[in-house]
Amino acid sequence: MGIDPNIVGSSGKPTPIPWTEQHSLLYAETIGAGQNPLADLAVTTDTSIGLPQKAFPTMAALLAQRADRPSYGDFDPAMVVHAGQALRWARPLPPCGEAVLQATVAAVHDKGSGAVVVSETTATDLSGKALFVSTSSVFVRGYGGWGGDRGSAAPWELPDRAPDGERRMATRPEQALLYRLNGDRNPLHSDPEFARKAGFKAPILHGLCVYGFAARALIDALDGELGSMSARFVQPVLPGEVLTTKIWRTGRSTAAFRTEAADGAIVLDRGMAETALPA
Repeated sequence: MGIDPNIVGSSGKPTPIPWTEQHSLLYAETIGAGQNPLADLAVTTDTSIGLPQKAFPTMAALLAQRADRPSYGDFDPAMVVHAGQALRWARPLPPCGEAVLQATVAAVHDKGSGAVVVSETTATDLSGKALFVSTSSVFVRGYGGWGGDRGSAAPWELPDRAPDGERRMATRPEQALLYRLNGDRNPLHSDPEFARKAGFKAPILHGLCVYGFAARALIDALDGELGSMSARFVQPVLPGEVLTTKIWRTGRSTAAFRTEAADGAIVLDRGMAETALPA
């Protein structure tokens, strides 16, 4: 059993995927949109007068999970956790549509205590026009140590000052049960026995749900739509926890961020965001 380090460069089959207005509405509400109903109508309703429906941008990461992927090897799925996520949008995601996904294994790193597998998924519409690129990293605990490349992290540091803004958002006790309605049925987020087997005291919140909460904070704090967003998952979040995203502007259209739990533990780190400036 183990991770196959020779899978780098291998790709899955091109995968056509449709989504509807209903998928967009559901996704937005499963990442907490609607807690301030009047501020979130564009992503939580499709019948508001004079307000066209929008898809919340980080739904792209959810859609990317539906891509066909090559096998990473033979390992216990309970040992897999989401390690990092990046998105870059070519244009706003429409609230309904169809795209073609192409997933490729970009890297495999040997971290000693486990392996990191990085995959890149490109999405184009049916005419071939780019929609987004999703780069996802998973950490497979206990399957490292074969002597492979450890990989290196991109430079990142926070400005030496107080954050320029922060947003405090509460998750709900049933947040993971809501988020799994999007189609991510990993029992790590719902089954107490499976969670204990994986080393957690209780089912944890989906990393991409936490990522969506952070995106809501960024969009609320920054001018313009998101053009790119990346972060590393460093601590699990239990449903019902309060999340605080702290944001530092690093340029006219760029910002660094991190998200913390109520006890100050960092749950998302090395966050970077870029806004697409209005034309």
